[in-house]
Amino acid sequence: MKRVDMIVKAPHFYTMEGQGVGYKSKVAMVVDSGKIVAIDNEDIIDKTYIGEEVLLLKHHAIFPGFIDAHMHTGLAIMRGLAQDTNNWMMYGLQPFDNVVTKEEKFAGSKLAIIEAIKSGTTTLGDYESYMNPVCNFIYKIGARGNITQTIRNAEKRVYKPKELYEFDESLGEKSFQRNIELYNRWHNKGNGRIKILFGPQGPDFVSKELLLKIQKEAKRKNTKIHMHTQQGDRETYQIVKRYNKRPIQWLKEIGYLDETLVAVHLTDADDDEAKILAKSGASMIVCPGSIGIIDGIVPPSTVFQQVGGNVALGSDQAPGNNCHNIINEMKLVTLFNKIKYRDPEVMPAWKALRMATIEGARAVGLGELVGSLEIGKRADFIAIDIRRPSMSPVFTIPMRNIVPNLVYSARGEEVVLSVVDGKIILKDGKITGIDEEEYLEAVGKYTHSIGQRASKEFFEINGTNAQFMKNNKL
Repeated sequence: MKRVDMIVKAPHFYTMEGQGVGYKSKVAMVVDSGKIVAIDNEDIIDKTYIGEEVLLLKHHAIFPGFIDAHMHTGLAIMRGLAQDTNNWMMYGLQPFDNVVTKEEKFAGSKLAIIEAIKSGTTTLGDYESYMNPVCNFIYKIGARGNITQTIRNAEKRVYKPKELYEFDESLGEKSFQRNIELYNRWHNKGNGRIKILFGPQGPDFVSKELLLKIQKEAKRKNTKIHMHTQQGDRETYQIVKRYNKRPIQWLKEIGYLDETLVAVHLTDADDDEAKILAKSGASMIVCPGSIGIIDGIVPPSTVFQQVGGNVALGSDQAPGNNCHNIINEMKLVTLFNKIKYRDPEVMPAWKALRMATIEGARAVGLGELVGSLEIGKRADFIAIDIRRPSMSPVFTIPMRNIVPNLVYSARGEEVVLSVVDGKIILKDGKITGIDEEEYLEAVGKYTHSIGQRASKEFFEINGTNAQFMKNNKL
């Protein structure tokens, strides 16, 4: 018999192999050196392998770990401060974002990462400035990071509607160099757990010259460009004023649409533009909760998929979306598309699950490593306790209701175990490598100071939330 690191036994496995969910029962999974080496009948596994660790998960379903493809974890320090308002970025978020420090944002990042992991995320697609400490924290926890450094030419200040952004060439070059430095320092660290992508904030925030320079470097380093793309009418206005074309049309003209691009949001893209992008080989990340709250829009992810494009799910940021819980995003992407098309058969639960796992992994360039439970892939998986009230009762005949219950009913606390690269990072609902309470308590010491510093501009702008405050509605 062969000695291996881990054997996993559970009544239900969702491998995501094939075109569906790859359901298997009466099997066990074998993990060795961080990889899945076998999934077979329990009797065969017992006769062939001896596990250093045997996980007996008698009332659980095993899934690949979730991919949260697009996050701004640093903004979690400003959770709940920018909802219910038009011009979200400038009039909602910016008064607070203008005053927070790197230290405060890092505290927010730790909060958001803990939240995401506790609800089943094993790959964190974080996107912010100054990402070195975030990489350190993800590395310490043992999670997988698909990390992007923000690059922008536009000066950081509040812009009025229809005011063109002011570009600073040196600002763009400095942020580009920080992205290269981050790549050189972290790419493929942790046995490949940390990947670094290039992050122009959007075609409206970066000059054409710098965009093309970024593309050349990303291709040279064989990584992806993770970019907000046609994310709103604000961006469309900026690009039309500068180049006389809508963003996707302009990006196509300059040769930017290919498999290197991971396009985020597409909030202001119509169906035809989404199809152009999908057919180019680029992929898409949709953040249904964030864009639903911020813009009241359902992005064209369904159309993108219909023409063969891969779409991942993202939680985006807590000042707009309020949470980093990919189970929430699975539910919202199904609901919003059913409402949009007035069709209950659009975006079934199993499809949303694929967006959170294998299709999401493919979209961000990790499909050969994770996203499904297959021999040779890295052992990233989670266990869902199906005895929890939100997952009960369980039917297996004439249909299985585990996936619908996960997507439409679960909250996140049903995740009791997470494993990344064959190592347990969450057990019995607690992250193993850190003291969660220490980090959760730390964020509270920053809020009063941030609020004081932001107050003057917040009330000068007099946005919706300032008016709510004046009228005692918050």
